Amino acid sequence: MEKTTNSVSKTVVITGANRGIGLAMVAIYALRGDHVIALCRQSSPKLAALAHHNVDIVEGVDVATEAGIETMLSAINGRTVDILINNAGILRDENLHNLNLQTIEAQFQVNAVAPLRVCHALLSHLTSGSKIALITSRMGSIADNGSGGRYGYRMSKAALNAAGVSLAKDLTADNIAVGIYHPGYVQTDMVNFNGDITSDVAASRIVNLIDELTLEESGVFKHSNGQVLPW
Repeated sequence: MEKTTNSVSKTVVITGANRGIGLAMVAIYALRGDHVIALCRQSSPKLAALAHHNVDIVEGVDVATEAGIETMLSAINGRTVDILINNAGILRDENLHNLNLQTIEAQFQVNAVAPLRVCHALLSHLTSGSKIALITSRMGSIADNGSGGRYGYRMSKAALNAAGVSLAKDLTADNIAVGIYHPGYVQTDMVNFNGDITSDVAASRIVNLIDELTLEESGVFKHSNGQVLPW
């Protein structure tokens, strides 16, 4: 990937930045000249290789914990955040006959509560024109549920979608737009690399959507291919 430069460099914060879609977005923003704060619980060799591209790698950030949020805030250290991408998430598998309440609760904490916690913690770092992206899933769509199961993941992503709409409404007066994005069926370890598009393709699509995001489309639930998805 060749490096491209923006006329105005942005500060981009990405959670879950050590692999998959998060890592691919770090690379896109860094190589086009933005300053990336890559938050993760533990770095990876591929993320470490981007450190010389104006990427600050911040380990020990479990966004579902108070300690993780404090580590994030210490790393950002008062800087203005132009783009905040809530990408960190987990997928577990429950069905009606194997209802694991612990994994359901864990998915709620990471997939739904943590992004809201991150947004709240960084409110004072956002400014007019800043953008927030929530990486969700069409599995959180009630209308699109054709197969059942996956209770914790579906419920947590539906909750995240609801939070995204409220954020969009609450932040309109501050000129902060919120994008709610389903990346597609992506070849990541979350799905044992069984997806139909690569992380690079999904990340490129999402970055383009964030670039194009305006207040008029704040709070809209979109597939990374641009399709508006049903709630």
